[in-house]
Amino acid sequence: MATAQEKATPPLLPRASNVLHDWPAMKTDPSEDPIRSSASVPTLIRPVDTLSDPPPLTTSTKGLPIMVRAQTSHPLDPLSAAEISVAVSTVRAAGATPEVRDSMRFIEVALVEPDKHVVALADAYFFPPFQPSLLPRTKGGSFIPTKLPPRKARLVVYNKRSNETSIWIVELSEVHAATRGGHHRGKVISSKLVPNVQPPMDAEEYAECEAVVKEFPPFREAMKKRGIEDLDLVMVDPWCVGYHSDADAPSHRLAKPLIFCRTESDCPMENGYARPVEGIHVLVDIQNMVVIEFEDRKLVPLPPADPLRNYTPGETRGGVDRSDVKPLQIIQPEGPSFRVNGHFVQWQRWNFRIGFTPREGLVIYSVAYIDGSRGRRPVAHRLSFVEMVVPYGDPNDPHYRKNAFDAGEDGLGKNAHSLKKGCDCLGYIKYFDAHFTNFTGGVETIENCVCMHEEDHGILWKHQDWRTGLAEVRRSRRLTVSFICTVANYEYGFFWHFYQDGKIEAEVKLTGILSLGALQPGETRKYGTTIAPGLYAPVHQHFFVARMDMSVDCKPGEAFNQVVEVDLKVEAPGKDNVHNNAFYPEEKLLRSELEATRYCNPLSARHWIVRNTRTVNRTGQLTGYKLVPGSNCLPLARPEAKFLRRAAFLKHNLWVTPYARDEMFPGGEFPNQNPRVGEGLPTWVKQNRSLEEADIVLWYVFGVTHIPRLEDWPVMPVDHIGFMLMPHGFFNCSPAIDVPPSISDLEDKENGLQAKPIQNGLLAKL
Repeated sequence: MATAQEKATPPLLPRASNVLHDWPAMKTDPSEDPIRSSASVPTLIRPVDTLSDPPPLTTSTKGLPIMVRAQTSHPLDPLSAAEISVAVSTVRAAGATPEVRDSMRFIEVALVEPDKHVVALADAYFFPPFQPSLLPRTKGGSFIPTKLPPRKARLVVYNKRSNETSIWIVELSEVHAATRGGHHRGKVISSKLVPNVQPPMDAEEYAECEAVVKEFPPFREAMKKRGIEDLDLVMVDPWCVGYHSDADAPSHRLAKPLIFCRTESDCPMENGYARPVEGIHVLVDIQNMVVIEFEDRKLVPLPPADPLRNYTPGETRGGVDRSDVKPLQIIQPEGPSFRVNGHFVQWQRWNFRIGFTPREGLVIYSVAYIDGSRGRRPVAHRLSFVEMVVPYGDPNDPHYRKNAFDAGEDGLGKNAHSLKKGCDCLGYIKYFDAHFTNFTGGVETIENCVCMHEEDHGILWKHQDWRTGLAEVRRSRRLTVSFICTVANYEYGFFWHFYQDGKIEAEVKLTGILSLGALQPGETRKYGTTIAPGLYAPVHQHFFVARMDMSVDCKPGEAFNQVVEVDLKVEAPGKDNVHNNAFYPEEKLLRSELEATRYCNPLSARHWIVRNTRTVNRTGQLTGYKLVPGSNCLPLARPEAKFLRRAAFLKHNLWVTPYARDEMFPGGEFPNQNPRVGEGLPTWVKQNRSLEEADIVLWYVFGVTHIPRLEDWPVMPVDHIGFMLMPHGFFNCSPAIDVPPSISDLEDKENGLQAKPIQNGLLAKL
């Protein structure tokens, strides 16, 4: 990801007594901080042997040491296009033979995120707004290195010749020209083969697969039987095969396509998903690009061309668009309230960093709130959506195999939209670009990939005193950071909303086009909805997993969080409930991982609070943030369902683990054709690690069950699901109390005006 580059000012070190070193070990003195004296704080700055010589120091006019060369990339900045290119060329050059190099296919190149203490050091002394308080106090002043560790890239590489997957780590700081081809290279730190896996599929493979299937003579003959002569009308959507039996083992790279057929070759925007081709079984070896299984099992007539099938403007689909929608303008004449420096964002006392990965898409780092005299208060280290699963409820072929892992089998970030092609936001917008490698190692850029803007969100708070008639009202402003991706027929929008009252909302918007099936004349199916003649939409579910690496009131290196579950209990009849009206919240500490595999329970208003065990508010209660579920569901498939072998993490709504660097994806890193049962979260929690005081990671699983309606055709209006992170005893009073009235409110008060109801279509004022 990239933003417009801004000039960096060399960081001025805050104290002349600070000593600059090249990564010495730092020892802390707990006696200087009595609140945390009983805790063991890990070393925050460690020796790094791989660093080159530090840049020279000079002296400012005030006699303070400064660095001549400032750091240009924050440790959490996404990889630049240049860094991706260096990483790819480094790995390719490391291939033992020309054949190995030629067969390398690059699935993913992503940043190796540094340890949390490195991030703290960067934020303290190398990047504005310079926050030395992030590091613990030490006797004799802080030991500050003159530069940060080199950035590293992690590459997932598929060898098309050998059908092997490998993971490479490349250091990006050592570039030199004395290598094969004379190009700049990084330094290979490590490489390893990962046996018995298949990495995600790539768009280039999709295109090749479609071409191979269309050229297969038995397939062309099957199309002729259905009256299809023009193969340009045919759409072949490759789907990963999942894992249903040993035939799907990762020893072969497989795809099982779904077939559709458009009716008009001269209409590029025609909805081809309106005409599924049923009854054809195709299995493709993606490694060698050959059809290895083909069977024309059942001749199902193509659904007739539905006049309502298209979704383009009215005149192109034979209809008329509404003409009574008046313009609505969102203007900010003084510009936005947020400030951006590279990927660092500040808004309404919030600050955080924006990242992006090919798999997860948008990542939010280092979320903190500036709380007056209490300063910077961390809330979360890292927030992202790490997986999603879409299982279908029709047992008929091919629908029973439709259980896509859209992040792990494909990549949410790699399928993101460029909002230059049609922006989904209004107002003053800040965009961030995203950079990826393509299958052959070239660098591609999605311009305007991430959108950030402010939104009016109705009333923040209001009160009117009935005795005096005086009223106060404040409007809510929220900062929204989002991206949207398309995976085959569906669109998914992923949003993080930050509010002025300290809330953080995660939201997913689902839209796009239904994945359909064709019916025999007169046939109906109970596993879906008939939405047009010969056309039906199967029932299905969408599940999303949010991974939240929390740090509530914790400085880097501190592990002082715990999770409590809160349920509302009805008081038993008796002396404490003589009026039978009593109920109260009951808390339960989740002490270990197995104890922390939990379900939502709306009947008891269940929620969970992440608390800091060492920090209290003015009433003496522990500070915290609570996870408040929205609407949710669990898988409706039976426990023996094949897809649940790979998606056992869907069986609970909440999982809690202590932070572990390699525990990133709930179904394991390679869910594609994964034969292993319960890989990922269900396996990790068997360690049953303690959670009583830990560096807490929340895994929240939320979903929606979709029973299609006629109104979901030809386009599915947006459906919303999500959850909320809310302060719980974190602040001493509402952060919303000091939000000023809006300009229009102030003008109305000064002029003694108040809004008048609409009359004759106009909004008048008294």
